[in-house]
Amino acid sequence: MRFHYAESMTAVANYIPLAQAAEASGYAGFTIPDSLIYPKSSDTSYSYTEDGGREFLENKPFIESFVLATAIGTATKTLEMTTNVVKLPVRPPLYSAKLASSIAALTGNRFNLGVGLSVWPEDYAVMGVPYEKRGKRFDECIAIVRGLCAGGYFEFHGEFYELPPVKLNPVPDKPLPILIGGFSDAAHKRAAHNDGFMYAGGDGGTADLANVVSKITQYRTEAGTLDRPFRIFATAMGAIDLDVVKRHEDLGVTDMPVAFRNLYAVEEDSQPLQQKIDDLNRFADEVIAKI
Repeated sequence: MRFHYAESMTAVANYIPLAQAAEASGYAGFTIPDSLIYPKSSDTSYSYTEDGGREFLENKPFIESFVLATAIGTATKTLEMTTNVVKLPVRPPLYSAKLASSIAALTGNRFNLGVGLSVWPEDYAVMGVPYEKRGKRFDECIAIVRGLCAGGYFEFHGEFYELPPVKLNPVPDKPLPILIGGFSDAAHKRAAHNDGFMYAGGDGGTADLANVVSKITQYRTEAGTLDRPFRIFATAMGAIDLDVVKRHEDLGVTDMPVAFRNLYAVEEDSQPLQQKIDDLNRFADEVIAKI
């Protein structure tokens, strides 16, 4: 099991010292959330809260994911940076590929691109991207990012995007890992064709997680990708002990992002930096050191 520190929506000045403290305590990585805008009004329910409310996001700072990954990557030596998750289809795929390949090359292959669909039509509207057929658009974006980050000339001819033969420089010297986030069956199928899945909770229990892992394994079998490396990220919050880790490990979870406070709280984060460092150090001593 690899552990990733999952603090987010905190003061901008906290990120670098927290990443450095996590690295020093033996964490494998740092997960980075993504949010472009906060619409003043929206009729869309939020997928990650029990009541569908989104109020907890208002006034919370979100550094652009690629920028924060670069900052953390250059401030550390071994820590992985994993986006959880970049809303890929609202962004130009060639530019996303350029950003991802640059970060991976700059940090010695320590960047994992977690991607998903935005839950808000407003994200698409303000970026000038149609909301319709977003799943198909998403698949084309993934294909373009993967193709361009592999090096050499790459061309693409799809329903939404046309690329003549072009190449990027630099590119990482290892394949860029692309992991899929989401709740839907389509997300599970999409993950089976890529490098991993980022589990966002469902009902919050291991029963739901077991069902998701089983589905993905079935889809990987059908796709003929079972022999490829595959990572499953499952975020845990609050009290996490060795038993919790073991239950997740038994289900096939390879990576556990951990957060020690309620990230969905409506109030703004006021926890002192030193307390955050104490929490991550405590977990490192009580759990990571004993795995």
